[in-house]
Amino acid sequence: MVGNHSGLIKFYIEGFPGSPEFRYTLFAIFFFSFFVTLMGNVVIIVIVCADRRLHSPMYFFLGHLSILDILITYTIIPPMLAGLLMSEVLSMSFSACVTQLFLYLSFGTVELVLLGTMAVDRYVAVCNPLRYNIIMNNQVCLWVVILAWVFGFLFEIWPVYATFQLSFCRSTLVSHFYCERGLLLKLSCDDTLFLEFILFLMAVFVLFGSLLPTVISYTYIISTILKIPSASGRRKAFSTCASHFIYVVIGYGTCLFLYVKPKQTEAVEYNKTVSLLILVVTPFLTPFIFTLRNDKVKEVLRDGMKRYCHLFHGKPFAKDISMAIVYILDFWSKLVPHRNRQVVILLSLGKFKAKLVGMFFLGI
Repeated sequence: MVGNHSGLIKFYIEGFPGSPEFRYTLFAIFFFSFFVTLMGNVVIIVIVCADRRLHSPMYFFLGHLSILDILITYTIIPPMLAGLLMSEVLSMSFSACVTQLFLYLSFGTVELVLLGTMAVDRYVAVCNPLRYNIIMNNQVCLWVVILAWVFGFLFEIWPVYATFQLSFCRSTLVSHFYCERGLLLKLSCDDTLFLEFILFLMAVFVLFGSLLPTVISYTYIISTILKIPSASGRRKAFSTCASHFIYVVIGYGTCLFLYVKPKQTEAVEYNKTVSLLILVVTPFLTPFIFTLRNDKVKEVLRDGMKRYCHLFHGKPFAKDISMAIVYILDFWSKLVPHRNRQVVILLSLGKFKAKLVGMFFLGI
């Protein structure tokens, strides 16, 4: 029997077993996704901080959401990538496993609280626009964010502590790509039925506690939008919360499937698939959801590229690259409303001409 002696336990993360070619292919896919997630969210954070047009509560919360996406992916993805390059399973110390699980759950809890807060922010903006600056003032937004971070970390202390107080007698091989709580419970030789029930209730409290204000807010938002007489007015009102609504559907949908189930130890492959959606796909899509669907962010990006072009005026290579990016943003913004269309992008960068041909299925 392996007790809960932290100095003796090592967990072995199975990751994605298969041939080297299979693992290297997954490494390339996940590394590309991780890089795009990192760069895209960094761009969002920079423009939110640098441009005064984005100094509003909505973009203040969006900046923190981007920080959380970076932190969540950085907690899980680099060890997963290291495991894909290794010929053997990835070993992880007891303290490293505790730290990874605690940070992942804490960041995720903070993100759920912020999503609920952003829904209330959109409700005030659409339903009470004249009082928006009074209700959602800087002090309120700052305290909401501080409380969200504090709550997220404090709330996950006991669940993680209780999980690692168990004795692991069967094995320390985790059939996942990170220290997943359900599988750790499965490895324990203790009776975990009561603990699983408590964890289920806590997951319900967090998810539905943040989902309830989101549902109520969007009920009032949709009701208010439908009362607007002009089609252009309805479209403009809905565009202010479309990005958040799409992110809510993706984020809450995957979390509900993964965490809100009484039996935490079942369906290993199912958990792994849904975890990939949460940790790889959703953060990868976040920068596109909040930029391509947001006219103000696209305007800020275009103006930034134009200023960059003006700054390097007279330097052909930098100018050509900057203008190419501006044209791509313009072209892409016109393309987004259309679905399932083949896109052929022809870039001309000075004397170097490159043809990038791709098919994009735009369902955002």
